[in-house]
Amino acid sequence: MKSRLILLSDLWGKTKADWIQYYHELLDPVFDLQYYDCCELGGIDITNLKEETIHSRFVEDGITMAVERLLELEKGKVNILAFSIGGTIAWKAGLEGLKIEHLQAISSTRLRYETSKPNCSIKLRYGSKDPFIPGQEWFEKMELAYEIIQDGDHLIYTGREFARKVCSETDHP
Repeated sequence: MKSRLILLSDLWGKTKADWIQYYHELLDPVFDLQYYDCCELGGIDITNLKEETIHSRFVEDGITMAVERLLELEKGKVNILAFSIGGTIAWKAGLEGLKIEHLQAISSTRLRYETSKPNCSIKLRYGSKDPFIPGQEWFEKMELAYEIIQDGDHLIYTGREFARKVCSETDHP
């Protein structure tokens, strides 16, 4: 039986997500995959919205709504691979009782505001050129495994080669 792996989108959800296919193609043979659009989970209609507005809606109440919805949808043990805002949603869902075995979050910069962590295995990845990476003190205080990708920006996860690297390192059952 395959382990369950949840893919949580970035702030654009399905709208700008051609890149998610790289992950799906590589992980589907190994895992029971479930993809969630974080905009749908958070009740955010992004039609004709600018990035700043979408971000504000997530911060206002979209993250909270997405966490509640994810907790309703997922009752068993899961592994999560999350991108940007998806990592924050997964993290907070873990703190609220989602049974996460392993959480891998990429470019989840809002985590820098967190002061406690979910009880699971965690790996974080950030591009070195992302201006909102948590500081070294935060990583040390939280005692987290992380990787900084040289010359990578916030959208490092959208590249095919990066996806291959991540998928090859994603724990298999």
